Amino acid sequence: MAYDNLIYDVSDGIATVTFNRPKALNALNRELLNEFTAALEQTAADPAVRVLVLTGAGEKAFVAGADITEIARCTPLQAKRFSALGQAAINRLQALEIPVIAAVNGFALGGGTEMALACDFIYASEKARFGLPEITLGIIPGFGGTQRLPRLIGANAAKELIFTGRMINAEEAMRLGIVNRVCPPEGLMEAVLETARAIAAKGRVSLRAAKQAINRGLNVDLASGCNLEVDAFALCLASPDAKEGTSAFLEKRQAVFSGGYED
Repeated sequence: MAYDNLIYDVSDGIATVTFNRPKALNALNRELLNEFTAALEQTAADPAVRVLVLTGAGEKAFVAGADITEIARCTPLQAKRFSALGQAAINRLQALEIPVIAAVNGFALGGGTEMALACDFIYASEKARFGLPEITLGIIPGFGGTQRLPRLIGANAAKELIFTGRMINAEEAMRLGIVNRVCPPEGLMEAVLETARAIAAKGRVSLRAAKQAINRGLNVDLASGCNLEVDAFALCLASPDAKEGTSAFLEKRQAVFSGGYED
């Protein structure tokens, strides 16, 4: 499928979506959000894809936020629809069964931070900047920021960032637990792809089971979460990958995972 506002590429089991509106610092408008949702569906439908990487075109921005030119013209009803559109796209991202890595190469503000928060983890360039500055426009985050950020870093730290609209650098984002790793700008994608390749070499079934167990477990009590883990563990054993992995260990060789379940 051809896209006008993003670049979609698949190589060695890794899909890369590059937000590609560099003149607008890759800001999220309706057209880009619709294309992004289509790219997510393309990713989900491709059994060869085991990891998704998100990044931004150019050196300045991952995603600088929602497109203010669209927001400024919105009526309250239109604003509600725009917020719902952005949330639907980002919710679909978080619901992907495969691991997703954000490679944040510059500004990730507003919708950019919200997009990155829905990924499984974030690697950031030393030049990356994060923030939810909507309060400075007289509005609030509308793509899930008031919900995902407190769940990740705690309510008090999230409230400070949201109430002030303060922008933070990559090192502070890592200290707060938003970012996993900070890289030199020229080494960001190399580091991301190294990790993505390591993940892609694992079994698709076990990756999916691990992600689901973690994400679903966060929304229930510990005992219920452990029960989810028991079921997911058992389900992994229905996959040829489990037999391949255990056999490879016993035979002292490298496992080659094919994915899928036995009939």
